[in-house]
Amino acid sequence: MLHLLKMCVGCESIDDLAQFQADRRLRGEPNIHRTRNFPKRGAEILSGGSLYWIIKGQIRVRQRVLALDAIEVPEGGRFCVIGLDAKLVPVAPQPYRPMQGWRYLEASDAPPDADPNRPDQSHEMPPAMIRELRSLGLL
Repeated sequence: MLHLLKMCVGCESIDDLAQFQADRRLRGEPNIHRTRNFPKRGAEILSGGSLYWIIKGQIRVRQRVLALDAIEVPEGGRFCVIGLDAKLVPVAPQPYRPMQGWRYLEASDAPPDADPNRPDQSHEMPPAMIRELRSLGLL
């Protein structure tokens, strides 16, 4: 199994991403993300992989990838449409540097799903606080 990793541009939190996607679904739009390049390892991703979102410098949440479709747009150009499950699964925050596009994320390198009973893994804790606590050696 293989995952994708992508910056969540314009979102400040998991709640922002959830609201953005909910608004799209209310308008009758599918729960997708469009990207320029099609993954060559698509079969591995479709065998249970997820799209892990980087929010404010940390991998924070994932969504299961349901489909990968190549499309051509009338303006010219080809894109990959990533069909996503509606469920957002918070993960244990993991720092990650800014990047463009997407990257493969090996299953062995993916952060585990967050444990709601551990405050250091809660999606409620602000990313700045997590970074500061880690820098102090408290997490």
